[in-house]
Amino acid sequence: MPWWGRWGSQSGISKSQVSRICQDIDQQVQAFLSRPLESSSYAYVYLDATYLNGRLGKAMQVCSRAAVVAMGVNADGRRELLGIKVGDSETETFWSEFITSLKERGLAGVRLVVSDAHAGLTKAIRRQLQGCVWQRCRVHFSRNLLQCVPRAHQGMVTAALRSVFAQESAAEIASRWDDLATSLADRFPKAATLMNEAREDVLAFRHFPLPHRKKVWSTNLLERVNEEIKRRTRVVGIFPNDAAITRLVGAVLLEQHEHWQLEGRRMFSAESMATIPELGDIPALQALSA
Repeated sequence: MPWWGRWGSQSGISKSQVSRICQDIDQQVQAFLSRPLESSSYAYVYLDATYLNGRLGKAMQVCSRAAVVAMGVNADGRRELLGIKVGDSETETFWSEFITSLKERGLAGVRLVVSDAHAGLTKAIRRQLQGCVWQRCRVHFSRNLLQCVPRAHQGMVTAALRSVFAQESAAEIASRWDDLATSLADRFPKAATLMNEAREDVLAFRHFPLPHRKKVWSTNLLERVNEEIKRRTRVVGIFPNDAAITRLVGAVLLEQHEHWQLEGRRMFSAESMATIPELGDIPALQALSA
């Protein structure tokens, strides 16, 4: 029995009442997900995906469905959940369509995009958000780096990498990074190569205001939202279609978004947001565009 049927039978609500409730939720969610974004610029944009089980095709086969979410920080330093897209995978085309839909709604002023290093996503960012800087999530990178190091040495590498992010000076951050890469070169060449290749992407945060760095060097803030999505969708198990995923996940995002607005707390002060450098003044941009 579909999840909405179980809900209705267990609560005493008729199918027609469930249908009307779903329609009301759909209207609210779609109004939220299609709202214009041109009222503010979003200097920071976070992109991430979570995976849910849903049925697809005439055979109604159970498949893993990617639910990708965008979060932005507006000019006032407040978080906003910008949109969601559900689909087969995280291909470049899939991500490009999502980013394009955000731009069509008015997304502008992006200086830094924070995400993991999924190939399809990074290609879409470079094509659809040309001129912005990409921050590779340090948490995801750390996991990738440790895969290149024997378990016995992972603690040492973790501590050394943590010291890189403890520095305040942009020059010192880069210097510590280079020192670590050099120290790994002889014994763990794959790890050193990965560090050299990812240097500008993982260290892009160093060109942004010091008070912002801890919150823009990873996707942790958005992953907390994804954890709530997982918690709220676990009761469903398998969704009957993508529309049902969009309905429930969209409702979770709407609820979280409204909570942030009512809470009134800023992630960053408006004054510090005004100190974010223009794109032409960010050295990392040259590496991104090369």
